[in-house]
Amino acid sequence: MGCDLKYGLIAGVVLGAFLAVVGVIIIPVGNMFMDDTIKKELVLEEGTAAFHSLFRTHVKIHRQFWIFDVQNPEEVTVNGGNIKVKQRGPYTYRVRYLAKENITQDTENHTISFIQPNGAIFEPSLSVGSENDTFTVLNLAVAAAAHIYQNSFFPMVLNTLNNQSKSSMFQRRTLKDLLWGYMDPFLSLVPYPVPTTVGVFYPYNNTADGVYKIFSGKDDISKVAIIETYKGKKNLSYWASYCDMINGTDGTSFPPFLEKTRVLYIFSADICRSIYVVFEADVNLKGIPVYRFVLPAKAFASPLQNPDNHCFCTEKIISKNCTSYGVLDLSKCKEGKPVYISLPHFLHASPDVSEPIEGLNPNEEEHGTYLDVEPITGFTLRFAKRLQVNMLVKPEERIQALKHLKKKYIVPILWFNETGTISDRAARLFKDQVTDRKNFFRHLGIILLIVGVVMFAVFMISYFLYTLTM
Repeated sequence: MGCDLKYGLIAGVVLGAFLAVVGVIIIPVGNMFMDDTIKKELVLEEGTAAFHSLFRTHVKIHRQFWIFDVQNPEEVTVNGGNIKVKQRGPYTYRVRYLAKENITQDTENHTISFIQPNGAIFEPSLSVGSENDTFTVLNLAVAAAAHIYQNSFFPMVLNTLNNQSKSSMFQRRTLKDLLWGYMDPFLSLVPYPVPTTVGVFYPYNNTADGVYKIFSGKDDISKVAIIETYKGKKNLSYWASYCDMINGTDGTSFPPFLEKTRVLYIFSADICRSIYVVFEADVNLKGIPVYRFVLPAKAFASPLQNPDNHCFCTEKIISKNCTSYGVLDLSKCKEGKPVYISLPHFLHASPDVSEPIEGLNPNEEEHGTYLDVEPITGFTLRFAKRLQVNMLVKPEERIQALKHLKKKYIVPILWFNETGTISDRAARLFKDQVTDRKNFFRHLGIILLIVGVVMFAVFMISYFLYTLTM
């Protein structure tokens, strides 16, 4: 009987030690197994989860618009005072609902190419009004023409046409016309061929963005989804030096196993450049731990604040020596039109940009851009891309509509919030397939380690007590 108890205690000690060792081993082994599985599923090739996610439209993406309705157009046109605006919105469209097309896989170079068709469907139930709501906004044609044609002859011609068409600095337009295009009466009178249809996003429907060529990750998972070329080029031809490079992904996903210290680069055709986001906080999204990355204030800072931005300065910058900040001149990629991009309500912009505009209330929570990225897979599970479209207007003595202006304006036209969030069903599936499986090995290892250590200690103590009584 004594021997049986002794051997039983020894067996308990051995079993406890075994369970503890298994617990220690199972965590890294389980992680290695999961990491290998994730790497295989993240390669962009037919049959993988990443391929299915990239080329199917499971997430509903909406673009909300707020229009800046000018409250004092006559006062500005006659006296050149501050522009008073009142935002109206949101007006919501569903976008990016069309699946990617022209998908071509290059197995030799481990790349995959595609285009993203553009389309927008108005969502009345998510909007404050209809597409026929009207606003007083900047006259896009007048502002652009005065900027593009600046030699001594053209302003006089423009002024004549401007008077004939009865065009002013501001105009009344419907939401649909402003966004997607209208036939401009001023441009229709120009005696030589020019585009006569204008709109903030014209043309959009029935067009496509791309061609994108991205790395499949087959040979190197750390390069998956990174853009190799856009429209066949590695550079944009808009900016000087490294600012012209196409860096990062399109923002829908990133290479896996993200660290919080990593800077994520994104190429955005909307702003004609690559930009970056940095880690801000840990966030729980429908039970899934994600990292929130945000667009930092210094991304649109002046070179004095951020020397890396020196090559985003242009000759048409609104202040000397690029001292203004918070706006980006896109005229080179917008056919010479004086389009400036900023964060909504001129968030993080210099006072000289926002002071001539009354009615703005910038705040980070409402107007900042962020991405919630699941760190294991690199998938973006929720995002909010917020941008404002503006146009530069300057005094022009030879054009009646701009004659009485006393200063330059960066006139806000609208801002938009493009958002997408993983659905509840997809979140449950993701949690089951990735988060919970990853946690399973860690929890199992910890449980076995604790049980093993406790068993080892209890049976070891019992064994020593038993030997003392013998």
